[in-house]
Amino acid sequence: MLGSLFRGVWIGFCIAAPVGPIGILVLKQALQAGVWSGLANGFGAALADLAYGCVAVAGVRLAAGRAHAVAVVGGMILLWLAYRSWSETPAGDAGLKQSKSRLSGTATTFVLTLSNPMTILSFAALVASVGANAPMYFVGGVFLGSMLWWVILSLAAGRLAGILKLRSLVLNRVAAVTLACFGIWAIWTHI
Repeated sequence: MLGSLFRGVWIGFCIAAPVGPIGILVLKQALQAGVWSGLANGFGAALADLAYGCVAVAGVRLAAGRAHAVAVVGGMILLWLAYRSWSETPAGDAGLKQSKSRLSGTATTFVLTLSNPMTILSFAALVASVGANAPMYFVGGVFLGSMLWWVILSLAAGRLAGILKLRSLVLNRVAAVTLACFGIWAIWTHI
């Protein structure tokens, strides 16, 4: 049981940790709106990892078989987010938008993580390696490991924001270009 839990924590952490579009979104939120907003976005990604952990344990290969279509849709969503980030004017009072943006941030990162081709491929590879021993512990570990990464990233970004006092407009533009690149890549490689 504990072996399955620890293996799940390790796999969840390793899948969440690489820098990609989700990491950029979580980092941007944590830098602009604070640690709690970053955590809300990371929670959405961890929930998607949990869903794929359940798929991996169940042995369902449906998502992997439709990776191209899902990746193109995810790429289009990333381009839309890049546009929004580029055209977004920094708000003077981010406190009013935080509670609404936390919920929408959780939903956005959940959908994007589900549509991220690397997440799909990573969990599809797990199907063969996950044994039937204590699958609930394994899936719970995947969620905990993923959430551990998002807590570390959000806390580090919150600390960094206080030190650097980054300008929101510059951060929006850098995030927009990065998200657009990820979106174009996802569409280009899957059409």
